[in-house]
Amino acid sequence: MTLRVENIGSLEALDAASWNAAAGEIYPFLRHEFLATLEATGCASVETGWQPDHLVVYRGDAVVAVLPRYAKFHSRGEYVFDWAWADAWERAGGDYYPKSLCAIPFTPAAGPRLGVRPDESRREVMAALAPYLVGTGMVSWHLLFAESDEVADWRETFEAPLMERHAVQFAWRDDGFGDFEGFLGRMSSRKRKEIRRERRKVEEQGFTFARLTGEAIDDDALAHFFRCYCMTYLERGQRPYLTLEFFTRLRDRLADSMLLVQAIHQGRLVAAALCFEGRSDEGHGRLFGRYWGSEVEADFLHFETCYYQGIEHCLETGLDYFDPGTQGEHKLTRGFSPTLSRSLHYLDHQGFRDAVADFCAEERAYVQTYLTQCEQRLPFKTGGDAKQVPNKPMSDEPMSDEPVPDEPAPRRPTS
Repeated sequence: MTLRVENIGSLEALDAASWNAAAGEIYPFLRHEFLATLEATGCASVETGWQPDHLVVYRGDAVVAVLPRYAKFHSRGEYVFDWAWADAWERAGGDYYPKSLCAIPFTPAAGPRLGVRPDESRREVMAALAPYLVGTGMVSWHLLFAESDEVADWRETFEAPLMERHAVQFAWRDDGFGDFEGFLGRMSSRKRKEIRRERRKVEEQGFTFARLTGEAIDDDALAHFFRCYCMTYLERGQRPYLTLEFFTRLRDRLADSMLLVQAIHQGRLVAAALCFEGRSDEGHGRLFGRYWGSEVEADFLHFETCYYQGIEHCLETGLDYFDPGTQGEHKLTRGFSPTLSRSLHYLDHQGFRDAVADFCAEERAYVQTYLTQCEQRLPFKTGGDAKQVPNKPMSDEPMSDEPVPDEPAPRRPTS
């Protein structure tokens, strides 16, 4: 039977089991529960500039692939920034919006964008989807934060010219560390001492931590987390994208995939970080740090709550990958390696496309240089001891023209 493509204007039009059979388990943000909750609570809706128009691929009556897609009326909440492209096109007299966007709303975490059942050919599915993605009357199509092998397959399958953009993110990978001390043991002595000093300083300030999962994330814990989450945005003069209703409904539907880290001072909750995890049938697992906020200022509290507690959770539960959130060179010396994130872009107008393609080529060269510089700053031993690299200052500010409230720059630690 040949493949058949349908578009749906709401995730509620398709049952969760059918969607998730294609989406898989290891990437929680592609799951029906996450995306449908965004829609049901109005966070991703026509009113907020995210009009759902998802693509579902059938073989016979069976769902074999799914692709989240939105008609987008602005560029907020994406974290791959095309404001300059939109400005240039509109100054030339065109309408850049709405644009066609395949992405997870408000989620700059790399992962699969196209979910395909294991017994199906991804390239065959992509070939069936191609006519629904370009030539649709919109100026552009964008695929954000896709995994590298998926990007390669899109480029091989598409006849239309696709432009690729790169950015650097940071991720922790378990290299058989065993426990946190084993992780520290792979570092140079200087970096190992610095992390121990940071953690000791947090303890000396009187902070303790709790890690809640599943049913332990009750309404009170969630309400405190949401207060902290909102503070992250308000500090930047912004309104939060997500609502307490969203987090509450998501907890009710996806609690087993959530990890809430609480920071406690003198018996009072003062900071929180919310993470999500996913596991594959083969036993591999990923942790994604997504949201953080604090009611207090304290040395190294951000690092402990958002990084060290997450690494410990991974080591204790068998997760082998931890994406702590976008941006932040301060992650390097704490054991998070630089990695490329990729996105694909199609522009319908050839002249416009040629100009943007030149920009993307220059940007990729810059990003590759930056990635190399980051790799030289990793704290791990090479040979007898770590390679000593001059500790050149690097900015903690995001490389973008929009703040990244889901992953704020840490409060400057003092030593």
